[in-house]
Amino acid sequence: MERGRSRRGRQAEAARNDMVVLAAAREVFAAMGAQAPVSAVAERAGVGIGSLYRRYGGKDDLLRHLCLLALRQSIAAAQEALDAGDAWDGLAGYIRTAVAQGTGSLAPLAGAIETTLEMRQASRHGRDLLGLVVRRAKDAGVLRADVTPLDIAHLIELFGRLGPMSAGSAEHGIRQRLLAIALDGLRAGSGIPLPDPAPTTEHYEGRWARGLRMTTRVRPAPP
Repeated sequence: MERGRSRRGRQAEAARNDMVVLAAAREVFAAMGAQAPVSAVAERAGVGIGSLYRRYGGKDDLLRHLCLLALRQSIAAAQEALDAGDAWDGLAGYIRTAVAQGTGSLAPLAGAIETTLEMRQASRHGRDLLGLVVRRAKDAGVLRADVTPLDIAHLIELFGRLGPMSAGSAEHGIRQRLLAIALDGLRAGSGIPLPDPAPTTEHYEGRWARGLRMTTRVRPAPP
């Protein structure tokens, strides 16, 4: 029994450490792009570079692990949105959560690493859930009819590219104002149709193959 509790304790500690490293990576890659050294992530996370490599392996393995963690966060946020009592609150809460996490800060990794089957499956599961969130909001008459799930995904990426921001900072305040404007633009009732074309899955996923097409290992899929 004691051994089981010890194992669960280590697993919980590893999960907490994962979140610390993920938050640090989002800040580093938002500032420095995909070429940021792992040492910068380790320094921001307050851990030794040797510890990172022992836990995650090489840089690409670390980046894939971080992308998978981010995908799982998005899935959890989408599930919470579906559980919300109000369809609009669920959708808006999902967007705010994803932006606050800095989901889009990992976008510079598109095409820089080879994706895995687990990443691709998680990505599609997350988009399926987002589709349900969007459909629920449309059925409730609170979301404009011409908005697609990929519109929401790109919006989150756009607002989250600067990474997580500290509450109370000037940048955080500005982002919250602009996000409020964007959310208002998503509401049903606008008489101005969105311009065509709508974003496609092929484009959304294809970015994650860019830069890898010279190899035989290309498997497109976004986190």
